Amino acid sequence: MKRKILVLGIACLFLGSAVLAQAPKYSNEFLSIGVGARALGMSNSYVASVNDVTSGYWNPAGLATIGNQHQVALMHSEYFAGIAKYDYGAIATRLDSSSVLGLSFVRFGVDGIPNTTDLINANGEVDYNRITTFSAVDFALLLSYAKTMKIPGLRLGGSAKVVRRRVGDFAGAWGFGVEAGLQYDYKKWKFAAMARDLSSTFNAWTFNLSDQMKQTFIATGNEIPSNSVEITLPKLLLGTSRRFDFTKKYHYLPKWMPI
Repeated sequence: MKRKILVLGIACLFLGSAVLAQAPKYSNEFLSIGVGARALGMSNSYVASVNDVTSGYWNPAGLATIGNQHQVALMHSEYFAGIAKYDYGAIATRLDSSSVLGLSFVRFGVDGIPNTTDLINANGEVDYNRITTFSAVDFALLLSYAKTMKIPGLRLGGSAKVVRRRVGDFAGAWGFGVEAGLQYDYKKWKFAAMARDLSSTFNAWTFNLSDQMKQTFIATGNEIPSNSVEITLPKLLLGTSRRFDFTKKYHYLPKWMPI
């Protein structure tokens, strides 16, 4: 009876997702890129079937299904002809037969950006020796926990997230958030829900601009930035999949995700 009620509840959740408003996303978009070659080919529908150490990123509930005592993952990719570097690392360890702890790290950054705000010296002359470089880098650290519940097929998980964003020595932000996910297996079907930024992730920005930089902002018609708080609104991801076995070695696993 409990299994039937759970299946009905998940089905209603999927139907209800069609009327959810699409919340705008204003920050931390580097955490929407994705990790893992297989997962990147399946987009966010991977939340339904992820079952390895990358679950800490996609859906923490999936950590409960890792098949080893420990798992480690590393990834490096580059964007915009190598200008931007994207790095990911994760480790997961089984605490007991039903619970798993995971730690994930993400870095997305552009290094060696020329700083030309001091290009002109006090005499009004261009001095290329005054050009320096800086990096614009985003970091995220996720501590995840997953547990297999007493209801057969049900797994729950959650993550605490810390975000650090830096633009050279000029600006920086700290952000904190909470995420939660579930996975449920029913026969050959898999259902999942992943609530990202469940608490809303708040990034508190502080700026450290020299008088010369402020004058450059004014001279170029740009607004001088001030300390502020940036918010990433909650987002609900739903996914389902169904396995079809053709032979002992070959099977088909399509996935669906409500739009």
